[in-house]
Amino acid sequence: MEFFLIILALLILIGMSNVINHFIPFIPVPLIQITLGVLLEIFLAIHVELETDLFLLLFIAPLLFNDGKNVPRTALWKLRAPILMLALGLVFLTVWSGGYLINWLIPSIPLPAAFALAAILSPTDVVAVSAMASRVKLPKSILHLLEGEGLMNDASGLVAFKFAVAATVTGVFSLVDATFSFIWIAIGGFVGGALIAFIIIRLRVFLRRLGMEDVTMHMLIQILTPFIIFLAVEHFHLSGILAVVAGGIVHAIERDREISPTVELQVVSKSTWSVILYVLNGLVFVLLGLQIPDVAQTIFEDPAFNNGQVIVYIVIITLFLFVLRFIWLMAAWSIGWFTKKAGAQKPDMKAAGIITISGVRGAVTLAGSFSIPYVLADGGPFPERSLIIFIAAGVILLTLVVASVFLPIVARTDEEEVVDKQADKTKAAAIHTHQAAIKVLESQMTDENREAALSIISRYRTKINALSYVEQEKEPAAVREEEKALRFKALEAEERFLDKLIKDEKVDKETAFICKEYIQRMEGAVTNLMKFRLLRSVTLFKRSMLRIFKLFFPNKTEIRRINLERLEKVRDLKIRMYKAAIQDIQAGITAENHETSSMIIEEYKVQILKCKRENGGRIPSKMVEYERELFYKAIQAERDEVQEMFETREISRELANILRQQINLREAMTINENTHS
Repeated sequence: MEFFLIILALLILIGMSNVINHFIPFIPVPLIQITLGVLLEIFLAIHVELETDLFLLLFIAPLLFNDGKNVPRTALWKLRAPILMLALGLVFLTVWSGGYLINWLIPSIPLPAAFALAAILSPTDVVAVSAMASRVKLPKSILHLLEGEGLMNDASGLVAFKFAVAATVTGVFSLVDATFSFIWIAIGGFVGGALIAFIIIRLRVFLRRLGMEDVTMHMLIQILTPFIIFLAVEHFHLSGILAVVAGGIVHAIERDREISPTVELQVVSKSTWSVILYVLNGLVFVLLGLQIPDVAQTIFEDPAFNNGQVIVYIVIITLFLFVLRFIWLMAAWSIGWFTKKAGAQKPDMKAAGIITISGVRGAVTLAGSFSIPYVLADGGPFPERSLIIFIAAGVILLTLVVASVFLPIVARTDEEEVVDKQADKTKAAAIHTHQAAIKVLESQMTDENREAALSIISRYRTKINALSYVEQEKEPAAVREEEKALRFKALEAEERFLDKLIKDEKVDKETAFICKEYIQRMEGAVTNLMKFRLLRSVTLFKRSMLRIFKLFFPNKTEIRRINLERLEKVRDLKIRMYKAAIQDIQAGITAENHETSSMIIEEYKVQILKCKRENGGRIPSKMVEYERELFYKAIQAERDEVQEMFETREISRELANILRQQINLREAMTINENTHS
C-alpha cells in the first residue's frame, strides 16, 4: 500500500508541474518537477532508492525507443559526421581532459575515479534536451543534431564510465582492451537491437495472418518491445541503450512501409505512447529531485567538506563542460571534419552558442553516478563516492538552469527571423483549427445529422474565407484590446437595457435572472478564463440537477410546457437585448474600429436569427440536438489542434492562449443559447 501511495504522489506531482508551468511558463517543466521532488523528500520524507539497472530499464529504454521511432532518419544520416564527432569524439575528449581537471581540482579523487566522474558527465540527456527545445523554436538542423547526439552519446559515455570504475576498483586498465570492448559493445548492441526488433515485427505480422487482429494485444507487444530488447541485449553484456534506439528505428521503418500496423493500431499506439511518455518524462525528473536532498545532506553534514568550496567545484566543472563543448564544436568545423556533403554547414557564433548551451546533463548522469560501488576490490571504500554523486547532481541542475535562462535569449533572433507578422501567424493558426474542426465534422456526418453538420461546416468555411482575405493593419495586441473593449461596451448595453426593464417591471424575475446570468458568463468569457470555466461548471451542474429532478417529478408534461414557455420568454428578451447592443455599437463606429465593430454586429445578428428560428419552431428539436452535439465535437477538435501545434512548436504559448480564448468565447455563446433548452 505504501508503494502505491508513493507512485500516486509522484503522478500527482507530474500533473501539478504542468499546472504550475501554465502560470509561470518561463520556468521549464523539468526544473519544476525537480523542485517538487525535492520538496516531497524534504517535507514528507518520501525517498525512492535509485537502482541504476532498473532505472535504465524502466525509464531510459522506452524513452529512447520512442525517440528512435520518431527520429528523422534522413536528417540524421546526413548529419552522421557531426553527430559522431559529438557523440564519440567529444565524449572521449571530455573523459580524458575532464578526468585530469577533476583530479587536479580535487586531489582526494584519484585519477581513475576522476575519469569515472568525467565519463558520467560526458553524455547529454536527450529527454532534457527535448524538454528545453519545446520552449524554443530551434532551427531544424540544430535540433536534429542534438537529438542524434543524445541518442548516441549515452552508450559511449556509459561504456567509458564502466571502464573507469573498473580501473578504480581493480587498479587495472588497458586502453587496447577498452577500445575493442567499446566497438564490440556498441556495434553488437545496435545490431542486436535491430535484429530483435525485426523478429518481433515478423511475429506480429504472423499473428495478423492467423487472423489475430486484436489491437490491444498488438499494443501490448509494442509496449513490451523496448524492455525485451534492452534485457536481451544487456544479457550478452552489449549496449542496451543503443539496442533500443536501433529497435525504434526498425519500427519506424515498419510504420513507414506499412508492413503490419493497421490504421486503428497506429491511432491507438500514438495515444498510448503519448500517455506513457508524459508519465515517464515526468517521473525521470521528479525522481531526480527526490535524490538531491539525501545527497546534499551527506555532503553538507560532513565536516571534511567545505560547502562553499564544493559549490565552486560544481561551477568550475560545469563551465569547463560548456567551454570544451564550444571549442570542440568550432575546431571541428574549422578543421573540416564537418562538411556540407555530410549535411552540416559551418555555424555562426549564435548557432554554436545554441548547440553549446543545449548540452544539458540529465537522468543518465545521475543514474550512472548512483551505480558507483561502495567498496574497492581490496575491501576499502570507493574514494569520495558521495562527493562524486553530489557533483554529478549539481552539474545536472546547473546545466538545466543555464539552458533555461540563456537558450531562449540566444535563440530568440532565429525565432523572430522565421516567424512572420504576428497577425498573419494568428490568422494562419486559426485557419488550421477551423480546418481540423471541419475534418472532425465530416468524419462524424451521418444521414441523420447531415443537415446539422453541413450547417456548422458552412459557418466554419465562412470564417476561413474571412481570415484568408481580410488584411489587418493594426498590431495584434491593439486589435485584441479593441475587440475586448467593444464586447464590453455591447454587454454593458445589454445590461442597461435589462436593468431598465427590471426597473419598469416589464420582465418577470425568473427571466431577468436567466439573462443576468448570461451576461455574467459572457463577461467571464471575455476577460477571465477561470471565472468563465467556473460559471460554465455551475451551469452544467444546474442542468444535470434539473434533468435528475425531472426523472422523479410526476407531472413531466407540465414541467416541459413551463420550461418551453420560459425559454421562449428568454429568447424574446435576448433578441431585444442583442438589438440594444447592436444599436450601441453602431452609434460608436469610427474609421478605426469599423472592421471589429462590423464583426461583432454580425455575430449579434446571427444570434438574433437563431433565437427567432428556434422560437418559430421551424427547426425540429432533433436537429438542434445534432447541432449542439456536433458543435461541441468541433470545439474539442479545435482545442486538440491548438495543443498539437503548441507541442510541435508551430505556435508559441502566447498564441496558443489567444486561440484558446477565442474558442472559449465561441463555446460560451453556444452554452448561453442552450443553457435552459
